[in-house]
Amino acid sequence: MCSILLTSRKNDAKLKRCAGAWGMLLVPYERLLFARKKAVGSKETLKTVERGQAKIVYVAKNAERRITEPIIRACQARGIPVEEVPSMKELGRACGISVNCASAAVIEE
Repeated sequence: MCSILLTSRKNDAKLKRCAGAWGMLLVPYERLLFARKKAVGSKETLKTVERGQAKIVYVAKNAERRITEPIIRACQARGIPVEEVPSMKELGRACGISVNCASAAVIEE
């Protein structure tokens, strides 16, 4: 897998220092960025988990718990790994959409 550098205006200086030290910055949701097939959004993610198609699920830390909790419980019941992403905005960008996203899943890598 490739390493990538994601920047935001707030963290540009900090990320540039990190990038200079290590070359590139690894993001926790790198698998999602390069997935061939993914489920985007809470309804699609939950359906994918219930069907047993999800390889890994990503949940935004700042998403409402009433939205993400059923997904997390379904993943725990099926043994699917769950990773938290710092914000819904970052998760939306990683999914290639221009809106915020509470959860997403990798179906095929």
